[in-house]
Amino acid sequence: MRIGIVCPYSFDIPGGVQFHVRDLAEVFLGQGHDVSVLAPADEDTVLPDYVVSAGRAVPVRYNGSVARLNMGPVSAAKVSRWLERGSFDVLHLHEPITPSVSMLAMWAAEGPIVATFHTANLRSRIMQAAYPIVRSSLEKITGRIAVSEDARRTVVTHVGGDAVVIPNGVFVDRFDGAEPHPDWVGTAERPTVAFLGRMAESRKGMPVLAAALPEVLAEFPGLRVLVAGPGDPDDVVDDMTPQVAAACEFLGLVSDVDKARLLRSVDVYLAPNTGGESFGIILIEAMSARAAVLASDIPAFVRVLDGGEGGERGTAGATFRNEDPHDLAEQLLRLLRDPGARRGLAAAGRKRAAHFDWSVVSADIMAVYETVTDGASRVRPASDMTPRWAKILRVRGGAS
Repeated sequence: MRIGIVCPYSFDIPGGVQFHVRDLAEVFLGQGHDVSVLAPADEDTVLPDYVVSAGRAVPVRYNGSVARLNMGPVSAAKVSRWLERGSFDVLHLHEPITPSVSMLAMWAAEGPIVATFHTANLRSRIMQAAYPIVRSSLEKITGRIAVSEDARRTVVTHVGGDAVVIPNGVFVDRFDGAEPHPDWVGTAERPTVAFLGRMAESRKGMPVLAAALPEVLAEFPGLRVLVAGPGDPDDVVDDMTPQVAAACEFLGLVSDVDKARLLRSVDVYLAPNTGGESFGIILIEAMSARAAVLASDIPAFVRVLDGGEGGERGTAGATFRNEDPHDLAEQLLRLLRDPGARRGLAAAGRKRAAHFDWSVVSADIMAVYETVTDGASRVRPASDMTPRWAKILRVRGGAS
C-alpha cells in the first residue's frame, strides 16, 4: 500500500505527535508498505529518508504549549506537489484542524483520507474558530481516529460525528530490554526518580514536583531527581529551594536509547502533569521499562493506568491528586518505603503496556486504512461504524 502521512508539527522539536508519526511510518515500512511523511522542518534538520520537508515552521501557542506550525501559499504548493508525486492509496492526516500542513493537505487531497486527532481540550478556542473554515473539507475524511477517549470527546464536541479510539503505540521490547545505567540506578539510601518533559512548561508539573520534594527529602535526604528534557535548568531552579535544587540532576535532551535506559534504571517514574494531555505515551514507555509509575490523576493518565487509584497493588500505576504537592509527597514516600509495592506496580505496568505495543496498534490502524480503501463510496460515516471498526472499539474500550 502507498501511504502518505502528514504531521502538522515541526520535526525540529521532539514531541508526542512527531514520535507517533515517525514510529508508525517505520512500522509500516518494515511491513513492506511504501510510506512518505510530510512535515515542517528547518533546512538544516537531518530527516529520515521517508520524510519530506514542507518548509520552516514558526512557533505558535497551542493547547497550553508552543507548537511549531507551517502555513501559507508556499507551503500549500509544496503540499500539492507532494500529493501529486505520491499518488497515495490512503492519506493519513494528523491534527487536520491545526493550522498547518495537515489542514493544507486536507483541502488539496482527493481519495481515501484518514485523520488522527490527538488533542484533548473541550474548550479549545482554536478548534472552535477553525471548524467553520474546514467544515466542508472535513467531510472528505472517511476514517477518524482519536488517540484516547478524551480526544474522541473533543472530536465529538468540536467536529461532530465520532471517531474510533486507537491509542499511541510503543515499541515495548525496546524499553523492556534496555540496559540499566549504573549512574542512574538507585539504592536504599539514594533512591532515584525520573521526570521527563519540557521542564519550564508549567502544565508538565515541575512546580508541583518541586513543592512536594521538601517533604520527601526530609525522610530520604539522598533522593536523586533525574530531570530529562528540553529547557534551561535556570528557568526552574530559581523557583526551587536550595535543598530541592541540589537534589535535581539535569540531563538535558536524551536519546531514545538513553531514555529507555533511564526509565529502566529508576525506582519511580513521576508524571506530575496538570492537564492538557490526551493520552500519556511516556507512561506507557515507563511501564514498558518496568518502572513503577506515579502520576497525577488527570483523566487521560487514569485511563492509561487502568483506573489506578492511590497506587493499590494490581493496578498499573499509582496516582495522586492533581496539583496537590502534599499528596504527591505522600504517595512517593509510600512507594520509596516499600520495594514490594514498587515491584507489584512494575509487573502490572509491564503487563498493561503490552496492549499498546506497535504490533497491536499498527494492526488496528491498518484495519482503518483497509476499511476506507475497500471502495470509498461504500464506507459509511464514522457514527455508523463497520463491524471491523466496532471490533477495534470493543478491544480498545478498556485500553484508552
